[in-house]
Amino acid sequence: MGVTIFTNATLVLPDRLVPNGSLSVAHGRIATVGGPQPTGDIDLGGAYLAPGFVDLHVHGGDGADFMDGTPEAFRAVCHCHARHGTTSLTPTSTVARMGQYLRFLELCDRLYDGMAGVARIVGCHFYGPYFARPARGCHPDQEFLTPDEQNADAFTRLADRMPLVVTVAPEIPNAEWLVRTYSRRGVRFNAGHSYAAFPQVEAAVGWGVRHVDHLFCAMSDRARLRQTQTFPMRAGLMEATLYFDELTTEVIADGKHLSPELLRLAYKLKGPDRLALVTDSMRALDMPDGEYWFGAEGSGEKIVKRDGVGVTLEGTALASAVMGMDHCVRTMHRGAGVPLPEAVRMASLTPARILGIDADVGSLEVGKRADLVVMDADLEVKQVYVGGYQTGGTPPQSVVRAAR
Repeated sequence: MGVTIFTNATLVLPDRLVPNGSLSVAHGRIATVGGPQPTGDIDLGGAYLAPGFVDLHVHGGDGADFMDGTPEAFRAVCHCHARHGTTSLTPTSTVARMGQYLRFLELCDRLYDGMAGVARIVGCHFYGPYFARPARGCHPDQEFLTPDEQNADAFTRLADRMPLVVTVAPEIPNAEWLVRTYSRRGVRFNAGHSYAAFPQVEAAVGWGVRHVDHLFCAMSDRARLRQTQTFPMRAGLMEATLYFDELTTEVIADGKHLSPELLRLAYKLKGPDRLALVTDSMRALDMPDGEYWFGAEGSGEKIVKRDGVGVTLEGTALASAVMGMDHCVRTMHRGAGVPLPEAVRMASLTPARILGIDADVGSLEVGKRADLVVMDADLEVKQVYVGGYQTGGTPPQSVVRAAR
């Protein structure tokens, strides 16, 4: 691969916008980042040039789910999310059965950093068996497991090969043993789908839990509704997430799960370096409204896509998301008033740091992978590059509206 030079770009750096900037790519890596260049290969006409997005929590898209358990499904999901600017992601499982869990992990191993032309698999988010069953949300009511040596060893073998994230509810039996034992072996632990009380979360931070899944969703606010006659009111996972500086977290900024006020609250209290954007998208992303399986086709949980979100069949609760990361960036920037460099940072460098891959991806820096997103003035994705090669979006010669 030769050298490619982008000129007349509005560079989106972690802390600022740089108008009339340039960037060059050589051998799949960023070679230079700088000011105006008189000539280049691709004139972006002032459009935004941002780092590729990194999604820590994603289930599906284009009619496929990672739990379908086929390489074709994995590729379909990664292709779908690349259209929305995501260049790195961690496949995320659902509550399922033992054989499905193992098949999911096997495919994460086989396809890790190995598919060209689509979003790159940069790790694995193992999500489901260690939930608190009452906090399962829209997940199938299938195998919830008590951690023990047999199942934990089977589930964590990937940690030697790639970043492996495991979600656990701090209140389930043997949670402390699980986190203390396997964090020493390189596994990263999240708290999620939990009604843990504040002291239980505080203890989990001491064990080594460092991240909390989808803030405000499937956590202590719902538990409190069932305890309105209990005095004094007690804090839980939600409040602990906001309180402990050691904890990073994430929000589903699809404009449906959380109001602008909650997005602003999360941003104010956690800040852009401890708050990541995630899609939590399922197979209905880029598909028509209608019924879909959340989880494996034919054995997951049926949900309905309508009005830009997934809902339960009876329509009483939200059930996963159906928007890409570009939509989340627009929502955070426009709906919550977050400056664009910080909104992009929350979709790129911050999740890369949380996963421990920020030396390689997440920002426009010399030496990092040339994972790039070109967006017009409306923050619509126009071109996507993974390792310097274009995928998704529209061809480079298309007219891109100048960034404001």
